[in-house]
Amino acid sequence: MKLFPAVDLHGGRAVRLERGDYAKMTVYNDDALAQARIFKSAGARFLHVVDLEGARDGATPNFDTARRLISDSGLAVEIGGGIRDAATVEKYLDAGALRVILGTAAVQNPVFLRETARKNGDKIAVGVDIRDGLVAIKGWTELSDRTALDFCRELQDIGVKTIICTDISKDGVLGGTNLDLYRELTATLALDVVASGGVSTLSDVAALRDIGLYGAILGKALYTGDLDLAEAIATAK
Repeated sequence: MKLFPAVDLHGGRAVRLERGDYAKMTVYNDDALAQARIFKSAGARFLHVVDLEGARDGATPNFDTARRLISDSGLAVEIGGGIRDAATVEKYLDAGALRVILGTAAVQNPVFLRETARKNGDKIAVGVDIRDGLVAIKGWTELSDRTALDFCRELQDIGVKTIICTDISKDGVLGGTNLDLYRELTATLALDVVASGGVSTLSDVAALRDIGLYGAILGKALYTGDLDLAEAIATAK
């Protein structure tokens, strides 16, 4: 199972939110690139990056920081947040991103999603962010009318290969992850599923590994020291 330590960007800094609440933001490193290099020194090979301002507002205000993470961190970087048109997809892929993650656009513009997935293949992932069983959009500030499982089935039919699934209620609170959700998705879908939200202990990592997930994102627990990245990587293998 692949592990993706997370750097969420706001004003070029590495921050974390609590349950997606922009009013509950903690700055963990003023230098996002320095944070990425800390993760690399612990053995990371991948990095999950989200432009939080972009996710909320539909722009790319942290693009320069993201580009430096891609070019200078030594990690394979997947990037999401505010990617809602073909030009932005190409901008990140041209910068060398491993893949780009569509969120709001995947829900609201299925024509764009289908064409982007057809053109770019496995360089496209979709973030499926769930609150109360529904898919959230616009930086988790709004709920769509789409249920998570139905939406994931649509993604599979379109040809998307990878989904990054977040239970928002678990995100940023160190309360454990939603194992039942990931068991259901893995049993139901022929997609590469990446778990996100609440992965806080080595037991969480081991349980996700045993489900057979493609990957997991590690966030707040790394920043607080509740989870050691090197130990988590060893557990995931």
